[in-house]
Amino acid sequence: MIQSKACAYLFSFLILTFLSTASLAQDKVVLSGTVKDNQTGESIIRAIIRVKELPNIGVFSNEYGFYSISLAKGNYTISVSQVGYEMYTNNIQIDSSIINNIQLSANNLLKEVVVESSKKNNNLTKAQMGTETLNMVAISKVPVIFGEKDILKTLQLLPGVKSAGEGNSGYYVRGGAADQNLILLDEAPVYNASHLLGFFSTFNSDAIKDATLIKGNSPAIYGGRLSSVLDVKMKEGNNKDYVVNGGLGLISSRVSIEGPIQNDKSSFILSGRRTYADMFLKATEKFKDNILYFYDLNMKANYTINAKNKIYLSGYFGKDELGLGDTFGIDWGNKTGTIRWNKIMSNKLFLNTSLIYSDYNYNVKLKNGETNFNINSNIKDVNLKQDYTFYADPKNNLRFGFNTILHTITPSTFSGTVTNSLSKQGRNGLENAIYLSNNYKPNNDLSFDVGLRVSAYTLMGGDDYNIYNNGNVQSTIKLAKSSFGKTYINPE
Repeated sequence: MIQSKACAYLFSFLILTFLSTASLAQDKVVLSGTVKDNQTGESIIRAIIRVKELPNIGVFSNEYGFYSISLAKGNYTISVSQVGYEMYTNNIQIDSSIINNIQLSANNLLKEVVVESSKKNNNLTKAQMGTETLNMVAISKVPVIFGEKDILKTLQLLPGVKSAGEGNSGYYVRGGAADQNLILLDEAPVYNASHLLGFFSTFNSDAIKDATLIKGNSPAIYGGRLSSVLDVKMKEGNNKDYVVNGGLGLISSRVSIEGPIQNDKSSFILSGRRTYADMFLKATEKFKDNILYFYDLNMKANYTINAKNKIYLSGYFGKDELGLGDTFGIDWGNKTGTIRWNKIMSNKLFLNTSLIYSDYNYNVKLKNGETNFNINSNIKDVNLKQDYTFYADPKNNLRFGFNTILHTITPSTFSGTVTNSLSKQGRNGLENAIYLSNNYKPNNDLSFDVGLRVSAYTLMGGDDYNIYNNGNVQSTIKLAKSSFGKTYINPE
């Protein structure tokens, strides 16, 4: 009862904050737009937009490059900056709400600069603690096994993160288990982010634009895991010119192709990677029948419908194959797909709607003469997510939305000659969540990051379920496929 009252009070506080800030902002105008790279057309994340005449006001572009800032009518000098780009400045007379799209140029004026200073501790200046943004350029310079640059290997070097073992791509964050980390690739969950028994991760760095690790309390938009969040964004593709790049490694090679479908309107990127250790095995008489390889394929395309609407289509396909002739074999792989729609509903309200599919499959095969034995496990998710960002004013940034996931989990299906085949349709569960959060900064010395997420997990029918009492099975019931079982509700 106490917990539910506290949640109700918090929710009421957020709603009142929303209404009060909206009313206070009615006499102001809004400057909004997107920030992009002028050479590739890629949206720029976390660009800093400042107003010279109001030194205490500044905003960041979001993960889609969108920004919004409320100002009184007047003449202002706007500056936009981001590491690796030249400073953008422009004088703007604002008499009404306007859209100002900005393109930044890469800074190639200086070949080498060394700057030494004491880094400010962001954990003391931001309410969102324990957040690390991985730099793709820095990752390419970190020495890793077999010369393959890897996001997860670099992540293991950060404070608070511990490797799951030498050569293993799994990781523990501040005492949490490896399966308590939420790993997202373009919003799609990746259940096994490793290749070659953990020596490499599933993330091909040539296709990655941004990666953020949240080690502390994650924002209300994320849920379903206890320990940490790794949010990885794929590149959108160059919409100015065609580019081909790649590399040859000791055990694998990769190639990426990106370019415009329609100049300045749509683009694509296609990136693939494959090992060729199995090619060397075929050159030997003793191991020629063995299998040892993995492959990755990242694809993404986007299309700008108009100034306020843009759609994205992205996918990932990856698989590992290990085998000792016909005697033993093991394979696993991930498939993900995301259809995303970005809409600027107003100069203060940004909408992102995503339909997401994720499929993880794991197989083990054993054979000895006429005897064979197969095990299969599978997890499939279909996810609908709608996320709103409301820029009430420079001091208030609200985020709210909902998330619905249909889980289909098949723990194990057995088949073969040594046992009776045991086929399962898989158990279904429906996970729903609504959330509301507000980032409020009344002044330079004080900020609040408050939010509420309510999650509900509903057991769905189609299988037999046990009823336990003190760990002992009391009875078994069968739920019809169209029925719903128990629902677990938890506020965070």
